[in-house]
Amino acid sequence: MTGEPEPSQASLSLDLEGEGDGVAPAGEAGASARVGQTSLAATEPVPLDAPLAERLRPRHIDEVVGQAHLLGPGKPLRVAFESRRPHSMILWGPPGVGKTTLARLMADAFGANFIPISAVLGGVKDIREAVINAQAAAAQGRRSIVFVDEVHRFNKAQQDAFLPHVESGLFVFVGATTENPSFEVNGALLSRARVYVLQPVDAAALGELFERALQRVAEQPDHPEVPVFDANARARLIAWADGDARRLLNAIELVLDSAHAQGEHAVDEAMLERTLSQSMRRFDNAGDAFYDQISALHKSVRGSHPDASLYWLVRMLDGGADPRYLARRLVRMAIEDVGLADPRALRLALDASEVYERLGSPEGELALAQAVLYLACAAKSNAGYNAYNTAREFVSRQGSDPVPVHLRNAPTKLMKELGYGHAYRYAHDEPHAYAAGETYMPDGLREPAFYQPTDRGLEGRIGEKLKWLRSLDNEPPG
Repeated sequence: MTGEPEPSQASLSLDLEGEGDGVAPAGEAGASARVGQTSLAATEPVPLDAPLAERLRPRHIDEVVGQAHLLGPGKPLRVAFESRRPHSMILWGPPGVGKTTLARLMADAFGANFIPISAVLGGVKDIREAVINAQAAAAQGRRSIVFVDEVHRFNKAQQDAFLPHVESGLFVFVGATTENPSFEVNGALLSRARVYVLQPVDAAALGELFERALQRVAEQPDHPEVPVFDANARARLIAWADGDARRLLNAIELVLDSAHAQGEHAVDEAMLERTLSQSMRRFDNAGDAFYDQISALHKSVRGSHPDASLYWLVRMLDGGADPRYLARRLVRMAIEDVGLADPRALRLALDASEVYERLGSPEGELALAQAVLYLACAAKSNAGYNAYNTAREFVSRQGSDPVPVHLRNAPTKLMKELGYGHAYRYAHDEPHAYAAGETYMPDGLREPAFYQPTDRGLEGRIGEKLKWLRSLDNEPPG
């Protein structure tokens, strides 16, 4: 999102202007989309009635707490600040971790003209105005930083519009994104910028920010007494923020306002329940968090870890993932990772999907939970999955070999006269219902041995049977 008040994994680098998430602050609608304004808040006074996030925004890089992998001694962003040599970059991280703040602090540190663009609200016109603004600043001997929030929202042509100006050195390009830039940013632009990954704000950093927030409120003139948060309420609120510093600060402000309105001098969990809407974890049904968590769920099931499997399933349900999608993935896991080692797994996954369709939430989610536990505990085999993929590759490389004559259907007299099906051996009429030595592949093709059963679960018995049948093939006729 657009401009994020935020520390990060400790980055208390809060950009606090409400730009985050593409929402401009009250009274400044669309401010993040306007180009041509230098915004270096480090030197601007902060009104006492400004949002708490604004009041806590770092004014200098040394005030930023966390993101040590980027801002610690000798680390790349610290070096860039200290060398006063800015470079084009992509800041990739979840909401509320300081992407916009870092860009603003960078402009401050370099004395550069800061030109923000919101890819959510902006377009070609804004890009053109940014270029004009940067050219005017260059004519005055001043560098410019063009900051594009939610850069992944720009299409290829819009992203390409920055390339000649980045190459000419007209401005330093800084893009912020919550999505994987490998997929969402043009290769040409990506190759001209360094990618820095910002981490969610950890609990320790959120705790420090929590204390800073209360201290700042207490220092405000004529402000009512700050209520006392008990330990459980504090921990609950930090967990509720879910790694998003902006979310924490907004929640603190809301709780404080509510406490003052009600004349409360203490904040406990019960008050949090009354004040805050239902807690929802940060979850993007189209973003990396979604695919990362699905990957964790699938791998936990494959790894036969029922507790972890259940944890990731519940995490995704709690975050708002579509249970129907999760049901489909469970069916896939049953096919891909359990397979014929336990054929009951597929039936159970399908049953869980049907139960959810019939009952919905929350009852249907219990069926999904039981299915994921069964899949995690079931014997595992990917032999069928591998056999299918091997067969597909084999067929793609082979020509259209004709069906052997003895396997062809012969519904007409002519076909019978041509020998179709003539030498076919009816397996049910053979000993053990098996035509030993019979061939079923096209003429001239060796048995490819696609399917290699494991020794786990039912598949172990399947493998024993196939081995026995092959032994019959090798016995002399008679």
